[in-house]
Amino acid sequence: MRLTVGKGGQFDKIGEALQYAQDCGEEERIIHIFPGVYYEKLEIRQEGLILEGESAEDTIITYDDYANALMPDGEKRGTFRSYTMLVDAPRVRLVNLTIENSAAPQNIVGQAIALYAEGEGIVVQNCRLLGAQDTLFTGPLPPKEVMPGGFRGPKEFAPRVNGRQYYENCYICGTVDFIFGSATAYFENCTLESLPRKEGYVTAGSSPEGQKYGYIFSHCRFVGGAPENSIYLGRPWRDFAKVVILNSYLGSHIRWEGWHDWDKERAHETAFYAEYHNEGPGAEGERVSWAHVLTDEEAEEYTKEKVFAGGSPVGD
Repeated sequence: MRLTVGKGGQFDKIGEALQYAQDCGEEERIIHIFPGVYYEKLEIRQEGLILEGESAEDTIITYDDYANALMPDGEKRGTFRSYTMLVDAPRVRLVNLTIENSAAPQNIVGQAIALYAEGEGIVVQNCRLLGAQDTLFTGPLPPKEVMPGGFRGPKEFAPRVNGRQYYENCYICGTVDFIFGSATAYFENCTLESLPRKEGYVTAGSSPEGQKYGYIFSHCRFVGGAPENSIYLGRPWRDFAKVVILNSYLGSHIRWEGWHDWDKERAHETAFYAEYHNEGPGAEGERVSWAHVLTDEEAEEYTKEKVFAGGSPVGD
């Protein structure tokens, strides 16, 4: 069944359509969103749901919660309650949408998630994810927080179950750690824009020990208005972070070292950062000694088909 939201649709708000779809209990449902700006904080917990707009430029979901905001009990909201949209279900597909966390300024608001995505087979296509610090979180959370209460949020006590996620033809922007988390996530033909800042990081991975894949970027563009030689490709939120960048363009804002250890010397042995056949001024620097350059044979292990072997809906 296909539900519609917006001017002329069955529902005025996306949240109303999500609630209706959940109450009906069908495994799969399409929610089509007409052009407009929807100021809503959304949670998707229905397996197989498809949420589609007509175009990312004209179908905008925005909210402005942020980590440093005080809750009624006097506790800060924290990173993991700041999301504009939470996807907590398998096989959810988001298409032709802008998902934005509009909280600002960053030095006051702190972390502010646009999309919190957790579940096997999540697909995000032709979408814009807009934010600053911590724009996209690919769950699950790491096993344990560093500071008590640091994981306060909807999945704080949930089992840590890895899922594979696929991002195609997406635009994602931010400043610090704007793609972070533990999931296996494959980014194809995406644009990653680092917004102006003296120093920043594109990724902050937390792949658990023993997980084969973390973040893979294939045929992507790393661009930005940040100063030349100011942005790292990634740093390890947890020791076993994995990020591989293949056949991509790296702008001049990327630091010559490429990667930062977050002052965790042990990560030199445990994290895995690698590149293959990248181009552009940001690909020309002398990388840190503990980063890797893949051979042709090694690069074959990072094809979409191998990462999603076993029945994922990617490409359907």
